[in-house]
Order: sequence, then C-alpha cells, then structure tokens
Amino acid sequence: MGRQIRLRHLRVAASALAVAVAAGCAGNPVDSGGGGGSGVPVPGGGGALPSPPASSAAPPAPPAGGAEPARGDVLPGLVDAATARAQLAALAVAAPGTMAGYSRSRFTHWAEQGDRCDTRETVLQRDGQDVVRDAECRAVTGTWRSLYDGAVVTEASGMDIDHIVPLAEGWRSGAAAWDAAKRKAFANDLLRPQLLAVSAASNRSKGDQAPDRWQPPDRSSWCQYGRAWTTVKAAYGLTATEDEKRMLGMMLDTCS
Repeated sequence: MGRQIRLRHLRVAASALAVAVAAGCAGNPVDSGGGGGSGVPVPGGGGALPSPPASSAAPPAPPAGGAEPARGDVLPGLVDAATARAQLAALAVAAPGTMAGYSRSRFTHWAEQGDRCDTRETVLQRDGQDVVRDAECRAVTGTWRSLYDGAVVTEASGMDIDHIVPLAEGWRSGAAAWDAAKRKAFANDLLRPQLLAVSAASNRSKGDQAPDRWQPPDRSSWCQYGRAWTTVKAAYGLTATEDEKRMLGMMLDTCS
C-alpha cells in the first residue's frame, strides 16, 4: 500500500511540473525586440524644440530600426552606403545662394542640454574617452581621435566641434529661408551625423567649404564623411551643386 501511495504522489508531481513548464513557455516568448534603448538628448535641453510653422517643417526623423553602427563609424545616425547613394541622387541641384544676411548668430548654438551641459560639451563627452569635466561641465582632459586627420588629442582645448554641413553652407543651400527654430535644430542636432569632435587644425582648415573644395586629409574617413554630409543635406532638404554631388559620389565609392 505504501509503495502505491508513493507512486501516485510521483505521478501527480510530474503532471504538475509539465503544466508549469507549458504555461511558462506560452507566457514568456523569446524577446525579439532588442529591449529598451537609452534616451537621446534633444536640442534645447529638457524637451523638444518648438515646432516650426508648416512653411518650414522640421526635417524628418532619423531612420528607425535601431541598427548597430557599421564597424568604425563614430557618428550617430549614419545610413549605409546604398541608402546614402539614393539620398545623394535625390538631392536637388542648385547654384549656391547669396550670403546676404548671414551670421552665425542666426543659428542659435550651443543649446543647453541639461545638467549645466551644452551641445558642445555633450559632443566632447560622446566622442571622447575618459573625459574629465569641471564643475561647470566643461571638458578639461580626455582622449579624442580626430576622424579627419587621425590626430590624437588629450586636451579639450585642442578640439573643435565641427558642423559636418557648415552653418554658412547650410545658409547658401536653403537655410536662409528657415525660421529660428529650424536653424537652432540644425546647429545643435545630436540625432543625425551633423556634429563631430575633431582637431581644431582640421576644422579650421575645412572652414565652410563643401566637399568639392575640401576633403578630410585622412582618406579612410571619406566613407563616413560622404554618408554624413549626404544624410544631413537630405534630412534638411538642402540643395547641392553638381561638383559637390560628384565629389560625394567619389567619397561613397570608398565605402567597402
């Protein structure tokens, strides 16, 4: 009798275990969504920039999908070479506009990003390693590798924040018609590949020149630079010259 009771208990336990396992599998499928992501700073700090009027709508959001950046990419929001080629082909061709009325102050920068940090300091932190800040959020030391020339810099004073598409170039290719909110978004865009910490020497060599007049001296950076320039111009609806598009095509040809 005792042996029969023990066998009955074992059968009941085994049945309960099978039910529990089946329920667990049905209620907890494998997560294929990749989990939650970290927040992305919004120009202006604390919230979204004011929406521009319908006549100067804000640029479209960066491509969705959460894909990992390609090996070696250091800029956020970069598309692949094939997408960049499609964007490049779609850029409207126009002669450069006049510089009448242009001033860097028309593009509000650097915007506050919270915790005493502005856009410049946010990019220095993002692009550097072991960055040390002072009490005012100013970067002091760290290690930065400049994409344009390969220079390694350890003092923040030796770094500039480059607008991939310079403010003056933006003005010549369409930004002169924008309102203040859209120009501020363009000058402080942390979502797209528009801002990059580079050596002061390379940034000042570039100035406000388009790719047909200036190319990064380190040719290995051309693929990223070409994709970044094209992505930003496409996102903001800016125009390009024929020479500019031709040089961008050559840069995209360096992408493996």
